[in-house]
Amino acid sequence: MLYFRMLLTMLVSLFTVRVVLDTLGVVDYGIYNVVGGMAAMFSFLSGTMASASQRFFAFELGRKNYGQLKKTFSMTMTIYAMIAIIILLLSETVGLWLLNNKMTIPPERMEAARWVYQFSILSFMMAMFSVPYNAAIIAHERMKIYAYVSIVEVSLKLMIVYLLLVFPYDKLKLYAVLMFTVTTLITFVYRTYTQREFSECRYSFYWDRTLFKEIVVFSGWNIIGNMSAIFKNQGNNILLNIFFGPAVNAAQGIAMQINSAVAAFVTNFQMALNPPITKSYAANDYENTINLSFQGARFSFFLLYFLTLPILLNTKLILGLWLKEIPDYTIIFVRLILVISLCDTLYRTLITLHLSTGRIKDLQIIIGGLNLLILPVSYFFLKLGSEPQITLIITLIFSLASIYIRLYLLNKVFPISLMQYTRQVIFNISAVLLSSFPISYLIVHLFTENIPGLIISIILSSISCAAFIYMIGLTYKERIWIKSKAVKYLNKFYLA
Repeated sequence: MLYFRMLLTMLVSLFTVRVVLDTLGVVDYGIYNVVGGMAAMFSFLSGTMASASQRFFAFELGRKNYGQLKKTFSMTMTIYAMIAIIILLLSETVGLWLLNNKMTIPPERMEAARWVYQFSILSFMMAMFSVPYNAAIIAHERMKIYAYVSIVEVSLKLMIVYLLLVFPYDKLKLYAVLMFTVTTLITFVYRTYTQREFSECRYSFYWDRTLFKEIVVFSGWNIIGNMSAIFKNQGNNILLNIFFGPAVNAAQGIAMQINSAVAAFVTNFQMALNPPITKSYAANDYENTINLSFQGARFSFFLLYFLTLPILLNTKLILGLWLKEIPDYTIIFVRLILVISLCDTLYRTLITLHLSTGRIKDLQIIIGGLNLLILPVSYFFLKLGSEPQITLIITLIFSLASIYIRLYLLNKVFPISLMQYTRQVIFNISAVLLSSFPISYLIVHLFTENIPGLIISIILSSISCAAFIYMIGLTYKERIWIKSKAVKYLNKFYLA
């Protein structure tokens, strides 16, 4: 359901961006994005609290402590209200001053820009209050409902496109109001569903200094990690601009778009996997916790590898079909960023396990410090005259090194074996890579560089990749489980 939701969201987003851009015009569309983006600057606060909410909810569910779960929900909502007040004060002082005095906006559109700004702040705050309800849905593993509501949301955004075309009002103001309306409706849908299904999601004021400190401290260490990751990505982008100009930034932007589209599949998989890991830990079922973490790492890698392999092998042809002109360095950027994403899948479930323990101070300080080191190291090599891809090569090296650093730090707070991880995850995926990549490479180079050859090579290399994942990457029990599921669905199909 999450995959279906993602595909529908991507298709609707591509369509609506095209129509909204045409309806608003380039200037107004730019105003909406830059002014609305000012509100999004605070997203690291709500994002950090989101991971904290999911962790604490799933932890109490794992312990079956429903009384404490209700208190945790109410405490979380109280913290969100405090954050909302802080954001409102900052946005109506510092943010408004920036809008009126520093932003480059045509004078005749300043009034509309203020409308966008105010409704963007309201939309952001409304969306922020839906986070605890979303966290409850994810913690209870009701992924179908999460997917259904998301589908309703994109359908409402399609309706916005229609209303923009038929109403004769100022399109930019109308767009801001309609987006706020959709966000408000979706928040109330989540609120209504969770209050009906989960008794703990009925807010009543509750204050516990110890619980407040625990949630805030947990979130505070997460902020360090989140901000260091932002600094790493945006900092390198700035370095590329300083040394090579905006054309290289365009190449990296294209690579990031491709990576975001492909990596979303794995994000959905891990979203569904995180609650069971936390619940198993909370129930002191450490063996199952480790199995889920290792299995999740392998499956995440295989899923992303299956999706990225055709892109890695056919990068030039795919970019040539998509873009009229391919900026310099785009091909190497695409390949390196996809490889970095593949490496990152190997520790995502370890992060969930580490977060479940609640003891994340060393993790965030050390890994955050490593992420911050990427920037000066990249600057040093660029200053020596290195090509722009050196920034991604350094990021890849740090990403690989961080896998075992994370394992070492996790081993200090949880009984996890580095050798077991190496044997069950690293050796496993290495065997699949060494078997599947050479054959897929040969398949691609047997066909001419045209569209029919691209289609045939993608089909054959994908089949080859899937076969090696099934035969080598999966355990005997996993293959039996897949066979049973396949037989079950085939029987349903024939009976229908």
